[in-house]
Amino acid sequence: MVGVNKCIKYSMFIFNVLFWMCGSIILGVAVWLRVSKEAKKMVDMEEFYPAINLLITVGSIIMVLGFLGCCGAIKESKCMLILFFIGLLLILTFQITAGILGVVYKSKIASMLNETYYELIPLNKQEEKFRKEVEDFQEEKQCCGLLHGYQDWTEASIPPSCNCIDKQACVTTENGKSVWAQPCISAINDILKANLILIIGIAFGLAVIEIFGLAFSMILYCQIKNK
Repeated sequence: MVGVNKCIKYSMFIFNVLFWMCGSIILGVAVWLRVSKEAKKMVDMEEFYPAINLLITVGSIIMVLGFLGCCGAIKESKCMLILFFIGLLLILTFQITAGILGVVYKSKIASMLNETYYELIPLNKQEEKFRKEVEDFQEEKQCCGLLHGYQDWTEASIPPSCNCIDKQACVTTENGKSVWAQPCISAINDILKANLILIIGIAFGLAVIEIFGLAFSMILYCQIKNK
C-alpha cells in the first residue's frame, strides 16, 4: 500500500493555518463593523446588521473548518477530512453565489444607500448623537452635508464643522458664510469603495486558497484510504 505523502500532509496543515487566519480576519472585520463608531458614521449600520451577522457566522465557520482541517491532516482522520471538504465546498459555492448577486444588485445597493441618506435630510432635525457624528465626519473629511452640501442643513443651523479654510474648495451661502462645497457623499463613497476593493481582494484570495484546500484534502483523504 502507498503511504501518506508527507509533503501533502504538511501542506494541508499549513493551508489550514492560513485558512483559519482568513476566518479570523473576516470575523474581526465583521465584529468591527458591528461595534465601530467610525463605521456607524458612514451609514446607518442597523440596516446592514443581518449581512454583518452573516459575515460573523461565515468567519466563525471558516475558523472551525480550519481547525478540522489541521486536526484531520495531523491525525490522518478520514472523517475530519471529508467534513472539511464538504464544508469548504459549501462555503466556496456560497461565495460565488454572493459575488454574482453583488454584481447583479450593485446599482440597487447604491440606490438604497441614497434613499437612506435622503431620509436623514434635513440633518439638523436628527438626534443630537447622529448630528455630532456627522459634524465630526465633516470636520475630518472637509465636507458639508450629505447629498446637497450645506443645504442639507437649514441656513441657521449650519455647524462650525462646515466652515471652509481653503478658498478654492469653498462655496458661499445666502448669508455670506464660507463653507465646504463638497458634500460628504463623495467621501463616504470613497471609503465604501476602498472597503469593497479590500473585501473583493480578500474574497478572491480566499477562493484560491479554498480551491487548493479542496485539492489537498481530497488527495490526502484518498492516500489515507489506500494506506
